[in-house]
Amino acid sequence: MLYYLFNYLENRFDFFGAGVFRYISFRAGAAIGLSLIIATVYGYKLIDYLRIKQVGESVRDLGLAGQMQKKGTPTMGGIIIIASLLIPVIQFAKFNVYIILLVITTIWTGGIGFLDDYIKIFKKNKEGLHGKFKVVGQVGLGLIVGLTLSFNRDVVIREYGTESSNMSHIQQHNNTFNQPENRDYIEIKSTRTTIPFFKNNEFDYDNLIPFLPESMTWIAYTLFATFIITAVSNGANITDGIDGLAAGSSAIIVMALGILAYVSGNTIFAEYLNIMYIPNSGEIVIFCAAFVGACVGFLWYNSFPAQVFMGDTGSLSLGGIIAVIALSIRKEFLIPIICGVFLIELVSVILQVYYFKYQKKKHGLEYSQQNRLFLMSPLHHHYQKKGYHEAKIVMRFWIIGILLAVASLATLKLR
Repeated sequence: MLYYLFNYLENRFDFFGAGVFRYISFRAGAAIGLSLIIATVYGYKLIDYLRIKQVGESVRDLGLAGQMQKKGTPTMGGIIIIASLLIPVIQFAKFNVYIILLVITTIWTGGIGFLDDYIKIFKKNKEGLHGKFKVVGQVGLGLIVGLTLSFNRDVVIREYGTESSNMSHIQQHNNTFNQPENRDYIEIKSTRTTIPFFKNNEFDYDNLIPFLPESMTWIAYTLFATFIITAVSNGANITDGIDGLAAGSSAIIVMALGILAYVSGNTIFAEYLNIMYIPNSGEIVIFCAAFVGACVGFLWYNSFPAQVFMGDTGSLSLGGIIAVIALSIRKEFLIPIICGVFLIELVSVILQVYYFKYQKKKHGLEYSQQNRLFLMSPLHHHYQKKGYHEAKIVMRFWIIGILLAVASLATLKLR
């Protein structure tokens, strides 16, 4: 909104200072500042409101240290994250297909999580929204995202002509910083994406299913996008088990994705780093900045000991947003690295479940008698059972997340 207002003032009246809104860096800084203010100032009022309405967490005794003290803590705090994310985006972002998709993702996944929390709290059903309905919602979002990225005419990549591609690296470097606009290029629809650590690091979904006609590649891409959105969303949901873990980990992930979005959407940096240039993807940086500000502001109240929990309203939306950002900037194959914390949490649950089934099938043991692969899953509960304080677990998981984010950024040059 403010972007369009100041753009109008600059073009129509040559309004002094309005031109600063053209810069992504300025708008990203403004977005992160506004989201922090909204989350910290107004978050406390929402927490009070949730407490008055007795929207409290119901805790099942799992024998974890300090667990029962959390009973009654306000939940559904994901509303704080969603509000402090969307308001700055509406104010400072230039709306294009990527921003629209991310706004839809935020509302869509937040809505699924809200229904789940509502059923748990107000309908007194501890199971919440049935799992199949969650999956249907996530698959529906995957179809919207996959089909939009496959067919929307504004989702393109820039491909340079043969003359420029035959230049030496030094010539390309000089042209990039002097007059990149003079280089010959075309903007094309393509299903190409990037694979980390490979020298020729582009992969086309055309090659995913060899017998599939090129005109039908969108089917493979959409199915893959749906899988990614479902997996990352559930991974974030599972990670949200102790104070500050999901919010802090998500902020680290999106900070790295924001850097990748900036260089992918900037002709100078894309040329210098020799990576795929994606027109209009730079606006995703505004969304990432607001996301980081919202998560950090939420941590003000969610860090140990938590005054509020995000609930599924927040955790499902965090994962969905991360997945769609990665798909939009064509870095979905980085997800196992950059979302490594989510991955290990999700895998720990899957392994535990299959280990139970294996023990029952092989030895006929009852659930309570089986030897466990982990003391408890997800993995953060395993370390709680081992006697680690949850604040220490969270901090160490954050450190791992930072290292994985750095490794992801290193893929820009390590090929």
